[in-house]
Amino acid sequence: MKIILGADHGGFELKEEIKKWLLNSKHEVADVGATKMEPEDDFVEYAALVAEEVAENGDARGILFCRNGYGMMIAANRFGGVRCGEAFDVEAVKKGRTDDDINCLSVPSDYIRDGDVKRMIEVFLSTAFSGEEKYKRRLWKLETLGGGCCGGGCGNC
Repeated sequence: MKIILGADHGGFELKEEIKKWLLNSKHEVADVGATKMEPEDDFVEYAALVAEEVAENGDARGILFCRNGYGMMIAANRFGGVRCGEAFDVEAVKKGRTDDDINCLSVPSDYIRDGDVKRMIEVFLSTAFSGEEKYKRRLWKLETLGGGCCGGGCGNC
């Protein structure tokens, strides 16, 4: 599984730590930026780059890093096929995978400790979607909100 990382200035340092940890764990990692600390950058560009990769590659997982996690999550969820949740608790991340099939995780770097985020990422990467019919039905309903899987712009809906 390919793991796509992205961060603005608020999540840059934590992204760099997590990238090293993931690479040392022999994961396939792509870092779409930021590649250096840019105090005036905007989260939107990095969220979009990660979300585009996740949307195009159904087996990929995205991990976003910013100060509070919300902006990245909002931006990523604007892309058809992307289901981004916020990393705030290990059990919540597990339920996000089993029930909602999240394929993108937004990490609030200012509010989470390194060990906690590693446990959440491990759960995010190792937990499978349950495939229960009620969850499949709910995901289908989510995909068709707003006129189709992506609001009508992808040609697939």
